[in-house]
Amino acid sequence: MARENSSQFAPSWYSAFEGTTTQSREQRMRAFVRLWRAFMRARVFIAAVLLALQVVVVVTKTGGPDWLVLLCALHLCASLAVLYFWRPVEQGKPMKVQWLVTIGVDVVVFALLQFFQVGGINYTALFALPVLLASILGPLLLALATAASVTLYLLGEAWVSAPLLSDVSTARFLQTGLTGTGFFLVAVLANQLALRLAREEALAASSQAAARTQAQVNELVIESLSVGVLVVDPHGVVRNANPAAQAMLLGEVSAEPAKLLLSARSSWHHLAALVHETFASGQSLEAETTIDNEERPSQRLHARTKLTAQGGRRSGLCVLFLEDLREVEARVRTEKLASMGRMSAAVAHEIRNPLSAISQANALLDEEVREPGQKRLTSMIEQNAQRLSRIVDDILNVARAQPSQGVGAATSLPLDQMVRQITHEWARQNQAQRTLGVHAHAPASHVGFDPEHLRRLLVNLLDNAIRHASGKPSSIRLITQPSGSDHIRMSVWSDGQPLEASVMRHLFEPFFSSESRSSGLGLYICRELCERYGAQIAYQRTRLDQREGNEFYVLMPSSVQSSAGQQPVQQSLSYPVIDSLATRSGTQGSTLSGDPPLATR
Repeated sequence: MARENSSQFAPSWYSAFEGTTTQSREQRMRAFVRLWRAFMRARVFIAAVLLALQVVVVVTKTGGPDWLVLLCALHLCASLAVLYFWRPVEQGKPMKVQWLVTIGVDVVVFALLQFFQVGGINYTALFALPVLLASILGPLLLALATAASVTLYLLGEAWVSAPLLSDVSTARFLQTGLTGTGFFLVAVLANQLALRLAREEALAASSQAAARTQAQVNELVIESLSVGVLVVDPHGVVRNANPAAQAMLLGEVSAEPAKLLLSARSSWHHLAALVHETFASGQSLEAETTIDNEERPSQRLHARTKLTAQGGRRSGLCVLFLEDLREVEARVRTEKLASMGRMSAAVAHEIRNPLSAISQANALLDEEVREPGQKRLTSMIEQNAQRLSRIVDDILNVARAQPSQGVGAATSLPLDQMVRQITHEWARQNQAQRTLGVHAHAPASHVGFDPEHLRRLLVNLLDNAIRHASGKPSSIRLITQPSGSDHIRMSVWSDGQPLEASVMRHLFEPFFSSESRSSGLGLYICRELCERYGAQIAYQRTRLDQREGNEFYVLMPSSVQSSAGQQPVQQSLSYPVIDSLATRSGTQGSTLSGDPPLATR
C-alpha cells in the first residue's frame, strides 16, 4: 500500500523517465529545463510588475507601508538570481531547496501583499503561479500542499479582516472557500495533465529513438544487399538507390548520388516502362531486361516492383528490386553441384559395382552363345552397360570438376602444343583423321589450366561435334588464335544442322540433351571447367568455307608467356593440319561481347 501511495505522489515530470533510454532521459531533462526557465521568467516578470506597482503607490501616497517596495525589490532580485544562477538538479535528486526559494518565497510575498493591500488591490490571483509551478514541475503532494497553504492563508486572512457572525464575514468565507477549492482543482488537473504530457513525450521520444534505430538498421541492411534497390516516384525519378543498384545502372557507387531519371538513358527505358505499368495496374510486376553500357559489358537483370502504401494526398512510391541474373544462375548452379556431389558417392557404390558385374556376366555369356539372335541381345546389353558407365563417369567428372573454393589450381600450358597432342590422340581413337582439321594460330600463347581438365574440355567439345557433323573431310575444325592482348580464343566448329531455339536455351544445363543416348552432362562439364579457370564458353551459328555450322568457342585469359627463344613442341600428326582459313562470318547464336571475328589468312 505504501508503494502504491508513493507512486501516486511520484514526481509528475520525472516519473516519465522510468524505463526510457539514456538518450530519452537527456531529451526529457532538456524539456524540463526549458519549462523551468519559462516559469522563472514569468516570476521575474510578475516581480517587476509588482515592484513598479508599489513604487507608484508610494509616489502617489495612496497608502500602505513603504517597506513593501523593499519587499518587492528583494523578490525581484531573488527571482533574477534563481533564473540566472540556479540550475535544476538532476533527475532522481530532491529539490527541497529549489521549491523553498521559488514556491515558498512567492507564497510569502503574495501573502504579505494581500494582507497589507491598499487601494482595493486584490492579489489573490497571483497565488495561481506557485500552485501551477508546483503542479507542473513538482510531485502531486507538493501541489496539494501549496494549494492547502494558500487556502489556509486566505481563510485566516478572511477571519482576521472580517467581523465574525456577520453577513460580510459569511460571504467572505464562502468566497475564500470557493477560491481554495479552485486552487485544489487547478493543482490536481494541472498535475495530471503534466503527468500525461510527460508520459506522451517520453513515449514519443522512445518511439522516435526506436524508429531511428530501425531506420539505421534498414539502411545498413539495404546498403549491404547484393540486390539492387531503387525507390522511384510516379514521375520516374529515382528517390533513393543502394550501392548495388548504382553499380548496376551507373557502373560506380557515389556517396551522395544525384537524382536519376529512368527515362534519361535508352537502356533504362525498360525499367521506366515497368515502373509506369506498375503504377497503372497497382500490382507487383516482374521482368527481365538488359542494361547496356559503353564502358562495360551488357548486364542481364531480373527486375521486380512493389508499391508502397499510399497515405493522404501523397502518392505511393515504387520499390524496384534488381538482381544480376549471373549471380542467380551461379547460385542455382552451386545448389545443383552440391546435390550432384552428394549423389556422386552413391553413384560410385550403388551403380558402378552392379554394373561391372553385369558387364562381366554378359562377356562370359557372349563367349558361350552362338546364335545370331542371342548375339544381338548380348550386344545390346554391352552397349547399354557402356552407356550407363559413361553416365556414371560424367557424373563423377562433374563432382571432380568442382573447386573447393575460388579459382582452380592452374598450370601455365602452351595452348597450341596441348591442342595438337590432345587432338592427335582423339582423332586416332575415333578414326577421325580426315574429318578433323586443326588451325593453330597461337604458338606463343599460354593458358592457365590443369592439363587433365583442358583435355576433358576439348574431348567433350570434339565428342559433341562428331555426333552432329556430316563426316565429310574437314567437317570438324578446331581453331586457336589470340583475342585481344590478354585472351586466347579456342573454338570447335562442325557442319551439323542448326540447333532449335528451345535447345539453345538449355545447352549448358545438366542432364539436358537432344539425344536419347546422351547423358546431357558433356557441355555442362565444359562450362563448369571454364568457370573454374576464369574462362567463358558460348555457342553461335557461323559460316566457314561457305558452309553453315555450329561453333562452340572458349575465351581463355592468357597466362605466363614462354621464355624468349623457347618454342612449343610441334607434334607430328597423321592427319592434315590446315594453316589457312577461308573467310568466316557469324550468323546467329550466343556470343561473348568483345570477341573479334576470326582473321583471314
